[in-house]
Amino acid sequence: MRKITILKYLCVLALFVGCTSNFEELNTHPYQISGESLRQNNQHVGAFFPQILNNIFGDQIDHNLANEAFVRHLATPTPFTSNINNTTYFIRWNGNWGRVYNSVFGPARSVIEVAEAEGSVEFASWAKLLRVLAASRLSARHGPIIYSEYGSTNKTINYDSEAALYNQWFSELDEIIAGLSANQDFTGLAPFDASYGGDISAWIKFANSLRLRLAMRISKVDPALAKAQGEKAIADPGGLIMSNADNFMILNYDGFFKPARICFGWGDTRMSATMESVLGGYADPRVEKYFDPATDPAVYAEHPEFPYKGIHAASVLNAKDDRLSFSTINSQFNNNGYPKRRCFTSSETHFLLAEAALRDWAGAGSAQENYENGVREGFAEWGAGGVDDYLLDDTKVPWDYTDPKAENNDNAFTSRIKVTVKWDEAADKEVKLEKIMTQKWIAAVHNTVEIWVDHRRTGYPKLPYNFKNDSDATWGIIAKDDFLRRMPFVNGERNNNPDGVADATSKLGGPDEIGTRLWWDTGGSNF
Repeated sequence: MRKITILKYLCVLALFVGCTSNFEELNTHPYQISGESLRQNNQHVGAFFPQILNNIFGDQIDHNLANEAFVRHLATPTPFTSNINNTTYFIRWNGNWGRVYNSVFGPARSVIEVAEAEGSVEFASWAKLLRVLAASRLSARHGPIIYSEYGSTNKTINYDSEAALYNQWFSELDEIIAGLSANQDFTGLAPFDASYGGDISAWIKFANSLRLRLAMRISKVDPALAKAQGEKAIADPGGLIMSNADNFMILNYDGFFKPARICFGWGDTRMSATMESVLGGYADPRVEKYFDPATDPAVYAEHPEFPYKGIHAASVLNAKDDRLSFSTINSQFNNNGYPKRRCFTSSETHFLLAEAALRDWAGAGSAQENYENGVREGFAEWGAGGVDDYLLDDTKVPWDYTDPKAENNDNAFTSRIKVTVKWDEAADKEVKLEKIMTQKWIAAVHNTVEIWVDHRRTGYPKLPYNFKNDSDATWGIIAKDDFLRRMPFVNGERNNNPDGVADATSKLGGPDEIGTRLWWDTGGSNF
């Protein structure tokens, strides 16, 4: 955003209204499907899918000023609201809620109602699958969400507990996969499906992979259910996303790659200091695929052979112009040069299988083989060379970081990541998991919701703590050696559905604050 006045407007819209002025309006039926002409070529149901897909991801306040910063992938040079904001653990913007309910749940419900009435299992299954995806991403931010009572016109609309949500999603995935598997010859999705061209077998692979992802999320809080669901995903004859040809990519339906707009259009995002530390320390060849070199050689003078510079995601910032010369995302993303957004890639599947192997899930295979395949798939996806040498390196570790634009050594950190890339079969499971999660973190560029889940549930990779921590009793206090754990429920809901929020808070198991752990974020040892 170019000016603080715009951001203040969004602050009012997103936080104090919570992206919804009245949740009852979200639960009305705004999408009326009628007219026989629309039924030609399935337009009456298919036409809503571009809108649904385009709203799986949000924009600046949804990602760049939330999970992108929380997991240290990208950082802002802009001292928004006097440099006290989400990135410094004082919540100013709380996006996603209204977008998900208005632009995913609303049209999905309409599609499902009409498709089920007409016996169109394929469209109903597709809509349900995308609804589970969107809901699981929203719950990863807040915890309990409105799901089973979505569409209710009651004054109080209750939230589902996280345990109930996961059981519901696993049940729905059973139905979805069965419906798609029985109709793999159907070609009617194609006109509306820029991701897979209507290939139902590809959507089955994604559904199985999503089940594996959700199963891994709950592996510490409910290991028996996690194992059962993970093994079901692995064993399903429809398969998993195992190669880059199977990747689930979402077309930028609105004509631009949203991170590019934030980076190049508004100048509000740059490479993170942690990316500099990790990619530089490991001499990772993917750096040139992810980022452009800094435009001022003075900012990377301490490592001139590595011409990249990042910003600590929780920095003391004075003026935006101070760090605009730091590394942008790769310019290929600008002008829609990279027209699709990564939503689920084969590298994630392999890293999930590597962790599954550590947890002794049947069919997962070798942890080492899956770990190395995850790295290989990540390199191949971006066309980066040198993966063999990279996987054999047992000496390099991430660098410490200093900020050349800061005074008094502000924003500096000593890297907490001490693991090398090379697999060590003799290491204990925690070290192996740390290696898996560190490489999974690198590969998750521009798709950071799940890596934020992973960081909270495992503690890996060992990211730097906030240098600037403005958390207080307003939204909850985060200790100096800890991380933000969730986003609070939105104020629109507090104002319009207060009893529902009270019920949700009781199901959360702690106060509605940013330091309250979600159900699957148990803390402690991972094994």
